[in-house]
Amino acid sequence: MEYIVAVDKYRHFAKAAESLNISQSTLSTLVQKLEIELDVAIFDRSSHPVKPTAMGEEIINRAKRLLFNASQLRELVAVRKGESVGKVSLGIISTVAPYLLPKMLKYLAVNHPDIQLHVEEARRSAIVTQLERGDLDVALLAAPVYNDELLEIPVYQERLLAYVSPGAPIYNDTELMIDRLPAENVWMLREGYCPNHGIFPFCNNVAGRQAVYEAGSVETLIKIVDENGGYAIIPELHVPILGECQRANVRKFSNPEPVREIAFVVHRNFVRERLLNILAEAIKTIIPKTMLNKRIIKFPITI
Repeated sequence: MEYIVAVDKYRHFAKAAESLNISQSTLSTLVQKLEIELDVAIFDRSSHPVKPTAMGEEIINRAKRLLFNASQLRELVAVRKGESVGKVSLGIISTVAPYLLPKMLKYLAVNHPDIQLHVEEARRSAIVTQLERGDLDVALLAAPVYNDELLEIPVYQERLLAYVSPGAPIYNDTELMIDRLPAENVWMLREGYCPNHGIFPFCNNVAGRQAVYEAGSVETLIKIVDENGGYAIIPELHVPILGECQRANVRKFSNPEPVREIAFVVHRNFVRERLLNILAEAIKTIIPKTMLNKRIIKFPITI
């Protein structure tokens, strides 16, 4: 079952075999053996890339459900036996990592030293691809991700604020109106705040913008504003990191106040509930309670 699910996932026998750490010939032979046993063709090998037959799709869907249930049984036994969580691969975007990662690593080192954590800070699109392929166990991303293969579990919400240069026309405004923001002289992280088109008017309007900082840190974005003028959008959790003079450049929005939701994102076949709850407990010690999702506060995560 794992083999036919892998072939369906990669639509390529060689890539599926590599992911399973077996030879392509072994994979092909064992899939053929299953087809003979069931007396049905699961894959159309004449298609490029290879694809399942109509009956094959039904078989693969059943196999996924059975594998999911089997994984839940293994997870249940591991919880009851108090076994180690083991290796964990976590993806995180650059506009979240500075505020969560340092304290999360410390929390896990003290409370769960048995966890072998591998963290990859990357762009949102790269992390989504890795989740789809199974290269990452879990990610912390700005939701929604608009991907049917992935499951989102809201963790916390934070306000988005403006960091404004003293020379900008909007500097003297104590509160900013989103629909009145100037399109010129705005510096931005596209993947940070524009996946949800329509929150800010400049997300879909490139006219008048000097540049888009495609990847990197909020800290660099602020330095760009300090040096070049204009304004940028920053997350609420970055404000405590700013110097006293820089905090005077922060402005709130009104009518409406924009927020972004940070969520755990996992593949729909993910079953490691215990891992998610350990990570959630870590985040609860870092993020103010007023920002946390109410369900995260009251209930354990269940999939």
